[in-house]
Amino acid sequence: MSPTPRLAPALLTLALMVGAAVLALTAHAADSAPAAPTRAALTVTVTQPQPAELSMAITANGSIAAWQDASVGSEVAGLRLETVRVNVGDVVRRGQLLASFATETVQADLAEAHAHVAEAEAAATEAAANAERARGLQASGALSAQQIDQYVTAERSAQARLEAQRAAAQVQQLRLKHTQVIAPDHGVISARSAAASVGAVPAAGQELFRLIRQGRLEWRAEVQAGDLARLKPGMAVRVTLAGEGGSTITGRLRMVAPTVDAQTRDGLVYVDLPAPGAARAGMFARGEFALGSQRALTLPQAAVKLRDGLSYVLQLEGDSKVREVKVATGRRQGDRIEITGGLDAAARVVADGVGFLGDGDTVRVIAAAPAATPGRSTNPQPTR
Repeated sequence: MSPTPRLAPALLTLALMVGAAVLALTAHAADSAPAAPTRAALTVTVTQPQPAELSMAITANGSIAAWQDASVGSEVAGLRLETVRVNVGDVVRRGQLLASFATETVQADLAEAHAHVAEAEAAATEAAANAERARGLQASGALSAQQIDQYVTAERSAQARLEAQRAAAQVQQLRLKHTQVIAPDHGVISARSAAASVGAVPAAGQELFRLIRQGRLEWRAEVQAGDLARLKPGMAVRVTLAGEGGSTITGRLRMVAPTVDAQTRDGLVYVDLPAPGAARAGMFARGEFALGSQRALTLPQAAVKLRDGLSYVLQLEGDSKVREVKVATGRRQGDRIEITGGLDAAARVVADGVGFLGDGDTVRVIAAAPAATPGRSTNPQPTR
């Protein structure tokens, strides 16, 4: 009998034992080999919160309006406008003639009134003479008491008619005066109605011109009710006009409204603006009320990222790991943002490129941001 069939099982068993030994040695080598280092996501710089003097201010929006508008209109009716001497934008002085009406009709009425006055004066003189004679005859009994009373009453009636005619003449004199439209104050003509045209016959009281009194403008800003108590008359206010490259002018707070709107909970403040200037009535403007300065901890704005309306920084833990920390922020000034809570003053945070990192990422720190230049920003570099 051949020995080959007996050796086959033994050879198979030996092969299996050698294979198992090789696998065991391979696994042991893998376990004992050092782990590969985790690759850094970014090369970054770090910074710490720096103290800074931040200006305290209240910002508000509002519109520019005339300090006071004067409506200049017609005080007579049925007269034709004969001349118009001013237009929109003209600067006028108090008492200056703006327009005039035709006076022929008024002069005729005035002449008639003077004639009625003369007639009433003659009648009053005659009645006074008759009453005087009647009083002289009272002692002689030539006239009865009733007749004397009649003469005295006629004298009083004639005097009353005379006063009425004089009053009517004065009315016509006033109408003649009102045929001239006079500026009630210094200022700038801001509007001219269609009725202020030569040949027009405007109704009594109809507006012809609108005047910005003394050329004064003011900014009417809407301020939240909680901030009104911090504003005082006389404060300087920086007002920036709307539009690209809008100029900035300095006004002065004149008055804080005594009431607050029940719907918006905002109160109006009135800021006097210098004249002349770039401001125009009706313009929109944004303003800032300076309240001084306050010391605060700040970070570069690039070190803070926003997500879902919240602010976060990436705080460095150890030498290479970052942890996402939620912080409370306040005022912004330049490229700095105030940190009001959530972060210790000694904490080290990633200075820039936080949008490319997440919680638990590994980074490589190359240098700390210089404390002497808190506004300086460095760009992160990806690891190659």
